[in-house]
Amino acid sequence: MNYVMSFVVGGIICVLGQIVIDTFKKNNAYLLVLLVVTGTFLGYFGIYDKIIEIGHSGATVPLLGFGHALAEGAVEEAASKGFMGALSGGVKKTAPGVAAALIFGYIVSIVFNPKGNK
Repeated sequence: MNYVMSFVVGGIICVLGQIVIDTFKKNNAYLLVLLVVTGTFLGYFGIYDKIIEIGHSGATVPLLGFGHALAEGAVEEAASKGFMGALSGGVKKTAPGVAAALIFGYIVSIVFNPKGNK
């Protein structure tokens, strides 16, 4: 059942993002920032934790989950280390995911030959 709920919640997040792209016809960078900031605010109000309980990986993998993890890390470190912890906490919390994305992205770029922009 976790797989199904992950798929459903992740799919809903993606559908909402696609609706924003189609409706506002802005650069996709606006959507990326909107998703990260929305995840931060939903985490602040305790809503995103409930979404994670329902959607598991479907809620933590998209950019909403990244924003939530940034804010959560900043709050945790700020409680123990003050202002400097608030600045570094989000980076510490999200570093493994960012590093994995960079490493796997690099490996895929070496293995596969892109066919666009010839």
